[in-house]
Amino acid sequence: MFPLVSVIVPCYNQAPFLEEAVDSVLNNKYPNFEIIIVDDGSHDHSAKVALKIHEKYPDIIHVIMQENAGPANARNVGIKAASGKYILPLDGDDKISEDYIKLAVDILEKNQDVKVVYCEAEKFGNKSGNWKLKPFSKKGLALDNMIFVSALYRKSNWEKCGGYDARMTWGWEDWEFWINMLKSGGEVVKLPITGFYYRIREGSRRKSTDKEAKQKTIDLINEKHIDFLKEQIGGPLRNPRSWSEVINKVSGWF
Repeated sequence: MFPLVSVIVPCYNQAPFLEEAVDSVLNNKYPNFEIIIVDDGSHDHSAKVALKIHEKYPDIIHVIMQENAGPANARNVGIKAASGKYILPLDGDDKISEDYIKLAVDILEKNQDVKVVYCEAEKFGNKSGNWKLKPFSKKGLALDNMIFVSALYRKSNWEKCGGYDARMTWGWEDWEFWINMLKSGGEVVKLPITGFYYRIREGSRRKSTDKEAKQKTIDLINEKHIDFLKEQIGGPLRNPRSWSEVINKVSGWF
């Protein structure tokens, strides 16, 4: 009656926050879930925290340990081991609301055309407040990412698109993953609730992504998804991305 949801928690040196992240899942209202923590070669005591939590909830929480390979690889490893019909990635320092999973699963169960369900989000930690996300559209997705990593989707769709690109150790892998999943079609639903809490702290990947990483992301997306980009913005991504459609249009005149 309640399909299993697998919450995948990659963790790298997030020992002070891991228990809080896991507690937010344990306190959720959906009755059928598992949590898979993937310790991605942490140098702090994250693995010890993860094993302690597992001992407390051995039937619900599973722990995988590996050498450091980046969050995309860690998510793929966790999802491969997951038994759930639905997947929710959750980084080891973030949190979800108690009703997020329940509401998202209800939509996915009722409509097979929906591939991704996400929600409103808030920042907390070193900076707090609403995370203003642009509305979803395929053209918008071709230029930028408006779906944070902690959205729910079917494991079968992860399998079909080959998972997260583990080459993207510098970040942005969730953007490429959404393009890969949604370029062939499928609806996206944004719940009108604040269901995701994104921690802002020193050294967080989102804040530390540099110009070189952005260019590598643009190059990789152009390489893998040029047909989608031509369809949505008339050609490849440019730098700056916001000028891509204009530059492609002008280029077409010559």
